[in-house]
Amino acid sequence: MSGTKTTRTLTGRVVSDKMRKTVTVLVERRVTHPMYGKIITRSKKYHAHDEKSEYHEGDVVLIEECRPISRTKAWRVAKLVEKGRTV
Repeated sequence: MSGTKTTRTLTGRVVSDKMRKTVTVLVERRVTHPMYGKIITRSKKYHAHDEKSEYHEGDVVLIEECRPISRTKAWRVAKLVEKGRTV
């Protein structure tokens, strides 16, 4: 049984970095309403593993699915896409 294993990846914004080795990533997707046809935004938050605590609020990151690390955490941060701007 040979096949290429693809990992699911999502891009989102870090909305919380208050936990140790974990960041909360908000992923937004745009979908068409089934009846009205209007484009609406759906969002979901994922807990992602951040081993060195190097990502902070406002950063745009790429997360990839992995084995479950804890009860709520089955994603890990793959790379930084865009650094968050500090005011």
